[in-house]
Amino acid sequence: MQSKTTNVTDYLKELPAERVQAFTKLRDTILKNIPKGFEECMSYGMIGYVVPHKTYPAGYHCDPSLPLGFISIANQKNFIAFYHMGIYSDPKLLNWFVTEFPKHSKAKLDMGKSCIRFKKPEDIPVELIAELCKKMTPKEWIALYEGLFIQSKSQKTKK
Repeated sequence: MQSKTTNVTDYLKELPAERVQAFTKLRDTILKNIPKGFEECMSYGMIGYVVPHKTYPAGYHCDPSLPLGFISIANQKNFIAFYHMGIYSDPKLLNWFVTEFPKHSKAKLDMGKSCIRFKKPEDIPVELIAELCKKMTPKEWIALYEGLFIQSKSQKTKK
């Protein structure tokens, strides 16, 4: 469920009343804890936290006109989604998160590759999200991203 709005303020106005408080708390947690250098914007119809072009001019390899995405949050039909590309890209970070999650939430972890789904707003472990947000700087994310992207390109070339 992607929003067609082009700014965060309007996106927040679209939220269902029963999710406003939890979604706002999640957003505030990200803004307070994400390292300096990431910027908030609308990306793919969600609120995104990206490495801006002024820092990483190459942008996202699939569409270089877009900044390099890192975290996104979205209101989906049946859940609040939290996307973290670092978890998707760094097995150590994924392992840390999966290990820590039960210490912070009674809910079962509902997770895809980079998406963590929260069906009940009260199940969002904001303290854990805060810690996760602090774990990777824009510089570290760029290095990891480039390492994986270059590795992926060279593997495709060899085939």
